[in-house]
Amino acid sequence: MNRAGAPRVGELDVLRGFALFGILVVNALLVAGPATVYGGGPGTPAPDRVTGWLVTALVTAKFYVLFSFLFGYSFVLQARAARRTGAAFAPRHLRRTAGLFALGALHAVLLYPGDVLTTYAVLALVLYGLSGLTVRAALRLAATLLLLLSALLLGYGLLTVALTEPVTATVYALRAAERAAAYRGDAASVLGTHLRDLPAALGTDLLYAPAMLAAFLGGLAAAKSRLAERRARDRAWLRRTALRWLPLGLGGGVLAACCASGPLDGRWFFVGQAATVLTAPALTTSYACGLLLLLTRRSTARVPAAAGVLAAAGRMALSHYLTQSLVLAWAFSGYGLGLYGRVGTVAVLGGCVPLYTVQLALGAWLAARTRYGPAEHLLRAVTRGRRPRALSRGVTTPASTAARPAAPEDPEQRADRAGDDVRPAR
Repeated sequence: MNRAGAPRVGELDVLRGFALFGILVVNALLVAGPATVYGGGPGTPAPDRVTGWLVTALVTAKFYVLFSFLFGYSFVLQARAARRTGAAFAPRHLRRTAGLFALGALHAVLLYPGDVLTTYAVLALVLYGLSGLTVRAALRLAATLLLLLSALLLGYGLLTVALTEPVTATVYALRAAERAAAYRGDAASVLGTHLRDLPAALGTDLLYAPAMLAAFLGGLAAAKSRLAERRARDRAWLRRTALRWLPLGLGGGVLAACCASGPLDGRWFFVGQAATVLTAPALTTSYACGLLLLLTRRSTARVPAAAGVLAAAGRMALSHYLTQSLVLAWAFSGYGLGLYGRVGTVAVLGGCVPLYTVQLALGAWLAARTRYGPAEHLLRAVTRGRRPRALSRGVTTPASTAARPAAPEDPEQRADRAGDDVRPAR
């Protein structure tokens, strides 16, 4: 870990960079249309159905939990950095959340109604109010929120199964055709569809806000106990934790996939969501520990380079997240190619791989020239109330990959440098 001035935990950047791919996969399937979400509807080819089932089980709702956890962790790092330099944290936090809310509103209207930046901004204010909780109190509140939300979803899901009929193939096809026509239209049609979808998207964010807040609180508790600083390089602990939570996470993912992608019909969706809320954090924990375990293998010569590339992407994750939405909107809506509803799940995932690869390469290139990405620079300017000064070059990496000391910084730069990332996404 770099301990010059305010420390930045490079492993957190690595996890953000890793999570970017999971976020891209889920958002790409949602943006691509009904032929890709949860493996598609009736008549979808078997490879697409199987791929969609696997994505639901292994990816969906797992990586936004990781981003939310990292958000809560970075919140504590920001507060510590402000105290070290004597800066007032509350005004900066308020400006940051206002900037995040504005970015989210533009993103939702122009590119992707399913954006969660605005929800993150609101929950960041709640997190500030809860920042005085002890580690144990934060974890208890997080567990309570997850249990209550899961119980609500389970109850609603069971009522849906008991009182409603499955959606027929004809009705499904009509709904899909209506949305496809709207999204393949001109820019005005796309914007109008986004605006019409916003209330439902905001309602979904509100419904799942307790799960997001629970992950925030988990990150808050972890940062207060300095979990990453103490355990990120502890191979025995990482292995033990990954294996302990993997069965629960996989079991919940399989149940959710059965409810959302078959063999059970769509009425079981919210039953699966109840399982996801309870078990997604377990699988997310296994993923994170497994990745860090892999990156601590000193016998693999390429590990340091891989960690550095992921850390560079994670450092600029907000810019990458917005860029992903821009590319997806161009590919699937009337802004560009208009492929909405015309591409299957396998093809969409095939397109995610080169896009993520390009983002990793671009992130590494930018990291050699600037400390932050364009969106991060903008948000920092809003946070500090003025244009940020020039920043030193170099990529922050885990302790084993750090090759040279950082250039000197002034106190305000050190205060901002310690975990000032905002990394929202699903």
